[in-house]
Amino acid sequence: MENAILVGTHALDELRELATTAGARIIDEVIQRRDRPDPATFIGKGKVEELREQIVVEGVDVVIFDDELSPGQAKNLEEALDTKVVDRTGLILDIFAHRARTKEGKLQVELAQLEYRLTRLTGHLEYLSRLGGGIGTRGPGETKLEMDRRQVRHRISTLKRDIEQIRKHRQLHRERRRRDRLPLVSLVGYTNAGKSTLFRALSKENTLVSSRLFSTLDTLIRRIQLGQNFPVLVSDTVGFIRKLPHQLVSAFRATLEEVVEADLILHVIDASDHDWREKREVVLDVLKKIGAGNHPMLTVFNKMDLVPELKPSPYALPVGEGGRASEGLGRDEIYVSAVTGEGLDRLVDEIVQEVSPVRV
Repeated sequence: MENAILVGTHALDELRELATTAGARIIDEVIQRRDRPDPATFIGKGKVEELREQIVVEGVDVVIFDDELSPGQAKNLEEALDTKVVDRTGLILDIFAHRARTKEGKLQVELAQLEYRLTRLTGHLEYLSRLGGGIGTRGPGETKLEMDRRQVRHRISTLKRDIEQIRKHRQLHRERRRRDRLPLVSLVGYTNAGKSTLFRALSKENTLVSSRLFSTLDTLIRRIQLGQNFPVLVSDTVGFIRKLPHQLVSAFRATLEEVVEADLILHVIDASDHDWREKREVVLDVLKKIGAGNHPMLTVFNKMDLVPELKPSPYALPVGEGGRASEGLGRDEIYVSAVTGEGLDRLVDEIVQEVSPVRV
């Protein structure tokens, strides 16, 4: 594990979880509230000096920022702090590189990383020479990044062609599904909302379930039977997150097309999360960006087993009659627990009702 200091302008709860997922041991968290970031070092010069002293005293290996740094800011901070500096985008890409398992996933992550790092290649690769492995260096690795920009751009073009072939292959599968009149239901949601657990509960398959962020990168599609001999396809997709790197949205477009082509979207929300409203808006914003903002959707409040029934919390919605939300959010909200099975029968009924016209 690497010793890390987290730096940001607001609460760092999510960055802490991301850093821990990447394998960091959190030494300290630094919050500097500023109206606007310093154009040279993101944080003020005084704070940079404080960090430099702390890095030496506590043996810090990496400083992780909660925002994306410009190439100039990253370079200036590396020189001023004399240690590795990783921004939020680099951290998320690093986690994706560590989690990618299939050929498709690895291609998509490598493309995103190369596009991100292309602007950060310096003439003498001083930045790379100081990295020394660890957080922020997984994926394509130093060897590929030592290529000059022309070679990197050539590799990016090759990756895009390979991913385009995957996209065409997926399109053939989708056309076959349309001929078979099989409705496609896609699970989407903020990372760690319980999508994979719900997917396993619906499909009755032993898929990976983890409390770690981004445990699912590769889209899983399974044919399942709902109700009385009603076959549908259910897909589980990568979780969304605030400040999602645009390189990832672009690289994973082939995968996210399963959401765009879906007949019904299940937006899974962690009902026990204090920040579920904000995270819901993040997911809806990403759906708009990929062209799925107007799709038929059911909002599924998951993890109801974690919401104490006798002690209603101010952030978890109360359950109204028939399992519906009593906050007045509309008729398309359903409460379930993928772990205990609570509400799953009601969810299945709603899915069948929504996608029946596709089969007819």
